[in-house]
Amino acid sequence: MKQFKFTISGNDYDVEIKNFENGKALLEVNGTCYNVDMHKQENVIKTPILVRGNVKNPKGSHIIHKSMAIGFKVKAPLPGNVMQIMVKVGDTIRKDDQLLTYESMKMENKLLSEKEGVVTSVNVNVGDTVLQDDVLLELDVR
Repeated sequence: MKQFKFTISGNDYDVEIKNFENGKALLEVNGTCYNVDMHKQENVIKTPILVRGNVKNPKGSHIIHKSMAIGFKVKAPLPGNVMQIMVKVGDTIRKDDQLLTYESMKMENKLLSEKEGVVTSVNVNVGDTVLQDDVLLELDVR
């Protein structure tokens, strides 16, 4: 079953465990068989135990701070090709104004504005291929 080599008081012993059931083991020590009763079985933990130190939170970290984000990114809802752009940098747009048209899955899609604001950047050109969640436009929504 399993073989071990022990050194006890300077003497070497070859030990083979032949059988182990219900706290009794059949051992062969240097060619001689012995029946051995086990009094206590040691459990070996094979999974390492992670020990983490205490996390120190900076003063005031529990307070939620509102950000004054003024930019809004218009992202592509699906991958596709840009067919037409209706806005340019500096244009003021209202909610539900058409921003651009793109082709996706052999369908023409009109992308409408979700917010009111001023166009601060147009990141695509007509004919560009975009992936899902690519930033197409950015708006200043103050």
